Amino acid sequence: MIEHVTISDLGVIERAELELHPGFNVVTGETGAGKTMVVTALSLLLGARAEASAVRSGAAKAAVDAEVATDSTHRSVRLANEAGAWLDEEGSAEGADEDGDAGGAAAETSLLLGRAVSAKGRSRATVSGRGVPVSLLGEIGSSLVTVHGQTDQLRLKSPAAQRRALDAYAGEEFAERAAAYRERHRRWLEQRAELEEITANERQRRLEAEQLQQALERIDEVAPQPGEDEKLKAEAMTLENVEELREAARVAQTALSGPDAAESVGDEPNAVALVETAAQALAAVADQDRELASVHEQIGSVSSLLNDAASQLGVHAASLDESGPERLAEVHQRRAELDRLTRLYGPDVDAVLAWTEESRARLEVLHSDADRIEELEARITEEEAALREQAAELRVRRADAGERLSAAVGEELAALAMPQARLVVEVSETEELGPHGADAVSMLLAPHAGADPLPLGKGASGGELSRVMLALEVVLAAHDSAGTFIFDEVDAGVGGKAAVQIGRRLAMLAEHVQVIVVTHLPQVAAHAQRHIRVFKASAETDGDAGAFTASDVHALDDGERVAELARMLAGQEDSESARAHAQELLESAGQPLAG
Repeated sequence: MIEHVTISDLGVIERAELELHPGFNVVTGETGAGKTMVVTALSLLLGARAEASAVRSGAAKAAVDAEVATDSTHRSVRLANEAGAWLDEEGSAEGADEDGDAGGAAAETSLLLGRAVSAKGRSRATVSGRGVPVSLLGEIGSSLVTVHGQTDQLRLKSPAAQRRALDAYAGEEFAERAAAYRERHRRWLEQRAELEEITANERQRRLEAEQLQQALERIDEVAPQPGEDEKLKAEAMTLENVEELREAARVAQTALSGPDAAESVGDEPNAVALVETAAQALAAVADQDRELASVHEQIGSVSSLLNDAASQLGVHAASLDESGPERLAEVHQRRAELDRLTRLYGPDVDAVLAWTEESRARLEVLHSDADRIEELEARITEEEAALREQAAELRVRRADAGERLSAAVGEELAALAMPQARLVVEVSETEELGPHGADAVSMLLAPHAGADPLPLGKGASGGELSRVMLALEVVLAAHDSAGTFIFDEVDAGVGGKAAVQIGRRLAMLAEHVQVIVVTHLPQVAAHAQRHIRVFKASAETDGDAGAFTASDVHALDDGERVAELARMLAGQEDSESARAHAQELLESAGQPLAG
């Protein structure tokens, strides 16, 4: 709902700030005072075309800003989030899915909508202070506010909107069956898309299968092993430096344990012998000194390590002697085979093996195309038959709901001084299976006895159409509604009892949604919970441009409200009889004055 509206330099309104009631709000004023400018201001927030002529004479720009309360899962909030326009951190809609379900209770939050029009005709739209396209502002605004004016009946204008309204009116059981149909329809579309993709790209898929087969055969022929490329790289480095490695091992072994007997030329010192000498020297006194005993144990460990190292050096040097150029050639050849694979299928052998597993799975899918096509065709046929049965059931239920809706709206129209008017809801079968069934829903109006039903908006005056839409909204309010409804001159051409009934029905509608009404009838205004008056101020002068009229807008207190109703009744707000009649209207409308 709209909580607060600020209007600046729009038409005859210099500046106005309005706090709106969540229920029934009424806007009144003398003819020419600028009542419709309030509707114009709100229409700008719905993306209406901005005219430079709407800017108040002498002003650089006109501006309209509104604070709208909604919940965090509402479509308007998702639209603002998707555009990066919503900056309020308190009521985030993160986690909401495409259907607007955030998985928990919806948090209340606010959107700030703004529109500015320069005197040169340029227009700027904002959401929460950030500039957005006017089309996005209109999409957000229209999801929050519905306008029924003399020339514009924005809600229920399209067949899709009429179908949504009828479906909501049909009830919860219908909603469950419609949801089941949509889920089956979604699966059916997925299966059709898969079948189309397979058959439309059959040649490419056969070519892909052939290429994968050849690649996998090439890889299987080489039969790479995990990590094999790194192991061969290390082995190649060893074989290419075998002489240097062997000499290093021999020198190190000699330093540790001395030369072989055949190579010995004397008592040459070596690490093992020196450590053994130290160990023997300490062994004789180890039982006499605890510290020396500890050092003796350490030297024993060192001796064991040195002997092990000398032995390993000998074994490794012998193995180097056994490796020759033949093994090196084998390693180079194997590495070349692996390199060919890594150039084509991955940066290393492990990546090649991963690609191989993925490609085998893909090849299996491609080889199963024929079986998959047959399976999909059977499933699609089966699903389509089931969908048509469900669509037929939805059609019967829609037709029944349409009859009930027509009867309910007819009762409302009779009370709104249109006793001969009939709303006809047509539900016709379509060949195509859509996401909501195979139906076309049309709401038609026969405004007079004997008149042929015509689409809403044709064959009826603006005032009549406004009353038709009011009747529809009253009936639909408990089932399907926007947050705010605006009615401009809904009471045109009526008076007396019909005007009282219009007021009562607007009050009934306001039990479910916020209602803003521009009216000239006191019988309607008396039912409002907040009364706003547009006052025509004295003419002002704008230099060479001459004089122009300015208006003021504010909410009325109890005393001012009685005076305004008296003015609307008799043209004399100070008339005691008119004021008494005004008080009687308020009391009969259930709006007694305080005190």
